[in-house]
Amino acid sequence: MKKIIVLGAGLVGGEMAVDLSKKHMVSSVDISKKNLDKINSKHINKICLDITDTKSLQDLIKDYDLVIGAVPGFMGYKMMKDVIEAQKNIVDISFYPEDPFGLDELAKKNNVIAIMDCGVAPGMGNIIFGHHNETMEITDYECLVGGLPEKREWPYEYQAVFSPIDVIEEYIRPARFVKNKNIITRKALSDTELVEFDEIGTLESWNSDGLRTLINTMSHVPNMIEKTLRYPGCVEYIKVLRETGFFSYNEIDINGKKIRPIDLTAKLLFPKWEMKDGDKDFTVMRIIIKGVEKGKNVEYQYNLLDRYHNNTISMARTTGYTCTAVANLVLDSQYKKVGVSPPEFLGEHFKYINNYLKERNVIYNVNKNK
Repeated sequence: MKKIIVLGAGLVGGEMAVDLSKKHMVSSVDISKKNLDKINSKHINKICLDITDTKSLQDLIKDYDLVIGAVPGFMGYKMMKDVIEAQKNIVDISFYPEDPFGLDELAKKNNVIAIMDCGVAPGMGNIIFGHHNETMEITDYECLVGGLPEKREWPYEYQAVFSPIDVIEEYIRPARFVKNKNIITRKALSDTELVEFDEIGTLESWNSDGLRTLINTMSHVPNMIEKTLRYPGCVEYIKVLRETGFFSYNEIDINGKKIRPIDLTAKLLFPKWEMKDGDKDFTVMRIIIKGVEKGKNVEYQYNLLDRYHNNTISMARTTGYTCTAVANLVLDSQYKKVGVSPPEFLGEHFKYINNYLKERNVIYNVNKNK
């Protein structure tokens, strides 16, 4: 049995620890004892610790075979750097804003395998992309994706399974997409469209910065876009909050005290967005890949509709199990590429990862049109 340590015991990190504990010796680490107490498994070693301190983290992980990163995005880059400096392999879902390839040279120098963005989107969407990139000349890639509560509840009709600040980042980080090989940058929440989904109905899509590494690693593909999905009406009130300054990182003075508006906003929104016991969610994703395969024009469409299952939220299943599948690839020495790897580099392992997800009832249905 291999020894794995999962950094972060939130809704996703906790489920990854449980999944990995079926086959490996697992420790789960979080600064919150409340989060650790929610992990319902006697087989997981629980450690309450602040891992923002580099020495504490590096001392902690020295005896483990693999590190799993599931911390909030604002902590992710430093955490990954600390792990790489400790010469430990890592698979990460932290979705940090910094350029991951800034750590590539360090990872190669330390002979470390570092796989980032290994969730659902980015994550499985990139793996599907990489899989088809090996067998066809892709001309168009479109990914529509969202995680939503089953119950639409006023005022936000939304619940967050990640750090509230990470969610807010999606609303303020400039969105990049590729059109005719040109990188286009728009404000997040722009170009809204209404899209129909079977069993769900109408959702609202808008530009977000989900392409991330694909913009560079798949620069030969002329058209690429990723859009986030929410219930209709979401964009308008989020824009109002953004334009009023509630998401600003710049400090303002209130009665002699300096505060960042985003910290106040996150504090106020979290109770509204927090998933309560009994709440259920679903994940919906539609990927369309067009191009030329064996001399013929083809179009592949992948559809995912995953729901809360076995007392586990969908976003933990779709994000977490992609990560744990890849973790097993690394532990079994099936993936050995040293340096920083975005998930599209794992395209050749699509079949293994997809089967791993199927075993856990996360099903990607695919249709091919000629």
